[in-house]
Amino acid sequence: MDQKKITIQDIAECANVSKSTVSRVLNNTTPVDGKKREAVLKAVKDLNFEPNSFASGLAGGNSMIIGVQTQKIGSSFYDLVTQGVIHCLTGTRYSPILVDGVWDKEIELKGIDTLLRRQVDGLIIIGGDIDKKHLIRLAEKKPILLVGREVEGLQDRCLYVDNFDIGYQATKFLIELGHRAIVHITGIKSHQDSVRRLNGYLHALDEAKIPYDKGLVFEGAFDGPSGVEAIDTILGRGKKFTAVFAANDMSAFGARLALYRNGIDVPGEVSLIGIDDQTEATYMTPPMTSVRQPAFKMGVTAGNAMLDLLKHKEIELPKQSVQISVRESTAKAPL
Repeated sequence: MDQKKITIQDIAECANVSKSTVSRVLNNTTPVDGKKREAVLKAVKDLNFEPNSFASGLAGGNSMIIGVQTQKIGSSFYDLVTQGVIHCLTGTRYSPILVDGVWDKEIELKGIDTLLRRQVDGLIIIGGDIDKKHLIRLAEKKPILLVGREVEGLQDRCLYVDNFDIGYQATKFLIELGHRAIVHITGIKSHQDSVRRLNGYLHALDEAKIPYDKGLVFEGAFDGPSGVEAIDTILGRGKKFTAVFAANDMSAFGARLALYRNGIDVPGEVSLIGIDDQTEATYMTPPMTSVRQPAFKMGVTAGNAMLDLLKHKEIELPKQSVQISVRESTAKAPL
């Protein structure tokens, strides 16, 4: 018999029992007489029947789907977190369904609305700019986890790295190599990560008593083109510098290209550091120093935490740490 056309009625007729008996066996709700249960299971096997988990989940009040809203598909950090979530859910009864925010708050909100209409059992939101009040209202409706950002009022549902510390550590690393004129290519101006990384940069300069030069800071967009534009613009201002700290690896890749086109040696004349430690950083010329975030691990942790929330268990989200992967793109400041 064609599996696509098999129904509970078919199984009931094959096992010579009622449809309600078949339903009780498949959903394991109430006890069923041993012989009848065996007959149903044999019919299921003989007919090669596979239950529709979505339909059976809805019958029990669940969709067996976890909604995942990611800020930008194609971004190394967000993609690795998403892969971690998917890896965690593989082999469980739950399936992820993804929507992309593409760096746009309105699109993010539409994406969340789409997931809610699909009756997802829980929401994992990776990054994003949805405001605090809206997120708190969401948390009143569904189990929710936020990855890559900190939201007041939902601290126990947030899994994130300290972006202030990332900016501070990256800048301090360059300062300890003797650099004082350090370019910072920021991310999107309004983005929480960008603001905190910039503040970490400023704190490291202040701690080292290095005067802040706003002419060395360029507002980027977490992408390669803005990295190219940043270097070209700062060179056009006539600014001298010996190091570049980019807000992520993509903008660092762009900065590297611009330095090459302007005949500036890395790291002989200018050192370069990014954030995220993308795989491609290892294969740059020269291999690039980058701050590594535990993105995949964060996705797995978020997935496991969501499964616990759906079982009404208490969760504790661990503090996430970063480390600097030192490669050949950074060196002591030239004399």
